[in-house]
Amino acid sequence: MPIVVRIDVELAKRKMSVGEFSERVGLTPANVAVLKNGRAKAVRFSTLEAMCRVLDCQPGDLLEWVEA
Repeated sequence: MPIVVRIDVELAKRKMSVGEFSERVGLTPANVAVLKNGRAKAVRFSTLEAMCRVLDCQPGDLLEWVEA
């Protein structure tokens, strides 16, 4: 998949657990896992906004396009 999700990197930088992240963003840990593992087909802007707010980052810090 040419879009790589970098949630793990941002969580590690902040020493934040998936559980804490999921609770603060308003997602289930299972849905965070789907995003982290690149299995998500889409993400709502409201979810992306919440993730950026919680991690104090930009969307480009979480999503990266790579040539296949």
